[in-house]
Order: sequence, then C-alpha cells, then structure tokens
Amino acid sequence: MADLNDVRWNDEARDKILTDADNVLRDAVRDAAAAHSGESWEESFKAINDAVKNRFIDYEPGPDVRKYAEAIERGDFS
Repeated sequence: MADLNDVRWNDEARDKILTDADNVLRDAVRDAAAAHSGESWEESFKAINDAVKNRFIDYEPGPDVRKYAEAIERGDFS
C-alpha cells in the first residue's frame, strides 16, 4: 500500500509554485509602493495583505510582509 506522506509535487512543479508565489508577493509590494509610498507602514502592510490573502491557502501575514511594508514607508521601492 502506498503511503500518503510520499505524495508531493515534483521538484519542477514545486519550483514553479514558489516562483508563482514570489510573483504574487512582488506584484502586491509593487502596487502597495505605488499607492502608499511615504505613508505609514501599516497602510502598506494592509494593502499587501489584502492583495495576497485570497491567493494562498491558510495565508497568515508574517515578518516578510512587515519588512516590505516598512521598506515602502522609507521609500525604498519608489
């Protein structure tokens, strides 16, 4: 009998999934920077989360999102 723990995406598919996820985050950061550059990081944080929360299963905002929101506040992506 097969073990369900052995069911997983192959490496090529896994790489594509991660690349796609990075692109979703990158687009959200770009859009938040265009709309909220120089504003409080909280505004960018909310915008990024709103853009990605429905694109991932069990999404929870983490330190990466805050890091990019703070960078937007500093104007790093303008």
